Amino acid sequence: MSWRKFVLLLATAFCLVGLSGFAQAEGLTPELLWSLTRLGDPRPSPDGTLVAFTARTYDTESDGSTGSLWLVPVKGGEPRRLTRRESVHDGSPRWLPDGRFLLFSSDRDESSALWAMDTQGGEPWQVSDLPLDMGGFTIVPGGTQIIFSLEVAPDCEDLDCSLERSKAFADAPARVYTELLFRHWDTWEDGLRSHLFVAPLLKGEDGRPTGLGEPRDLMQGIDADSPTKPFGGMEEIAISPDGLELTYAAKILAGSEAAWSTDVDLFRVALDGSDKPVKITTENRAWDTAPAYSPDGRWLASTAMDRPGFEADRFHIVIRARARDGSLGAPQAVTAAWDRSVAGMAWAPDSRSLMVIAQDTGRLKIFSVSVPDGKVTPLVAEHHNTSVQVVRDGSIIFMQDSATAPADIYSLRPGKEPVRLTSMNAELLKDVEMNPAEDFWFTGAHGDKVHGWLVRPAGVAAGKSLPVAFMIHGGPQGAWADQFHYRWNPQIYAGAGYLTLAINFHGSTGYGQAFTDAISGDWGGAPYQDLMKGLDHLLAGDKTADGERMCALGASYGGYMVNWVAGHTDRFKCLINHDGLFDLRSMYTSTEELWFPEWEMGGPVWKNPEMYERFSPSQFVENWKTPMLVIHGGRDYRVPESEGFSTFTVLRRRGIPARLLYYPGENHWVLRPKGALMWHSEVLGWMERWTD
Repeated sequence: MSWRKFVLLLATAFCLVGLSGFAQAEGLTPELLWSLTRLGDPRPSPDGTLVAFTARTYDTESDGSTGSLWLVPVKGGEPRRLTRRESVHDGSPRWLPDGRFLLFSSDRDESSALWAMDTQGGEPWQVSDLPLDMGGFTIVPGGTQIIFSLEVAPDCEDLDCSLERSKAFADAPARVYTELLFRHWDTWEDGLRSHLFVAPLLKGEDGRPTGLGEPRDLMQGIDADSPTKPFGGMEEIAISPDGLELTYAAKILAGSEAAWSTDVDLFRVALDGSDKPVKITTENRAWDTAPAYSPDGRWLASTAMDRPGFEADRFHIVIRARARDGSLGAPQAVTAAWDRSVAGMAWAPDSRSLMVIAQDTGRLKIFSVSVPDGKVTPLVAEHHNTSVQVVRDGSIIFMQDSATAPADIYSLRPGKEPVRLTSMNAELLKDVEMNPAEDFWFTGAHGDKVHGWLVRPAGVAAGKSLPVAFMIHGGPQGAWADQFHYRWNPQIYAGAGYLTLAINFHGSTGYGQAFTDAISGDWGGAPYQDLMKGLDHLLAGDKTADGERMCALGASYGGYMVNWVAGHTDRFKCLINHDGLFDLRSMYTSTEELWFPEWEMGGPVWKNPEMYERFSPSQFVENWKTPMLVIHGGRDYRVPESEGFSTFTVLRRRGIPARLLYYPGENHWVLRPKGALMWHSEVLGWMERWTD
């Protein structure tokens, strides 16, 4: 038995007898990763003195999880848990204007509904009682109304009708479709749409919320979703400061066009029902989203892409002047000269700038962008920062994680350094050694400078020869970042004794739009060259890297590249392909979002068959030699399971050692605790087998 296998088995044994056993652990293990508390959705109180947030924990025995609500003082102090019901999911805390009562979503009554609690003490109580599960929600300024989403049939006049439609779909012996998209991400089209509703928030004499009045569909009869599917949330809607109107993002297209168009638009509607929704982004056939009203009501900001049909175009900031009568002026591009893509934004209290999140050289940073001149000023330039919320005194609340630390909540006052407010995983991680991710640059394809990360195992004797874990990111328009990831965490491989390498090849985001664009029409070209050049750079400069014991692993496009690697080099001892593409032609006719392959390959498969064939790993299977672990989810409709099955079939027919790990109930990701621990066990076991 090798020393790395011994360490893995020892760490697992410690997990079985209790978390105190981690005192001797050297690196991060999968079991410890899934025992960590995951924080999210920080929301400052109206007076800025407290932050409400969510904390989720996972139970690997029951294969379930618990979501609870917490409070932490901005000036410092221990977090206080507000909700304690196990195996339920309390989330989305939102303050009422009085700063005493919180509204939140919960499934504690076997359905998703709106609940409330008094932050001064007492048990939560249910506020909404609807026949349908409530999705996201937000509070109208003043706290007298609630905006929320429900899954309804667009032509139904009441919620009971939509409930009957949902039941009929579930009970039907077969499904009939005449248009695309008939399935999307991990669900089948059921005829329901996510619509936004408004309802009065009923209150008692003490301001205590007691229920909801009659809900009204703000999108009645519209065959579209808001929030958009599959990943849209309440960041896609905004309410004017005067509480009179709402702007939301939706995709309204005829017939099957939604499958190949990225034309998401913004619509505006009066909350009193006096008019129907009106499209306000008629000039742009590409993606518009993330509306945000300035606090003084003078501006409506949003983000927009410029190129129709391209989902990885740069999001830049657009503003429209808003007159007293609510009419909007022409769109003005604020960040046209800034070569970074906006991932999120929130207005400063003075309405003169926006707090913006954007990727930049392997980090997710926070910037201030002045309006309307677009001047960009970095505020937080290190690590991975998310969930920015602006307090009325101009300070911000946000979350930060890094390659060595899971996310915690921070505050930042103007002109000061960030202050950490929570350390909820400190005790679990106090004896875990993790080295930070090291930046490096090298000359890649086209003579361009390419960025990468290196994570070294902790506690390894200097000069010791180390096997290499070569991680390949998906997207392909994505990037490895200084981030604590819960699926592809390089510390897991470093903790198992691997020198872990991650390259942000051509196509990666955060290095300028031209660099991102470079992968389109060149899937197996410059990105593959970058990966090999980056690996050569490591082997030439780090004598601890053992070039004879290397394993490459990746998912989605990363899985595609693993298949591509299999046909173009035999320098790796093993390969791991999660939800990877095998044949781009069959992929085109079985995936759901057709705009993606059509942009990347220059049109439909019948218009440009040469491109699909040129970059299909299936064309190079005669060169395959390397043992491969193939992983796929049965509910992955983005990269359908047939791609994984084809890969495994070819491997075994050619007599190449292979192993198929199939998850019937998982989508493009493995999300449940037991399945995730099995995933890590299989992956690390496969690597151990071939690099020992």
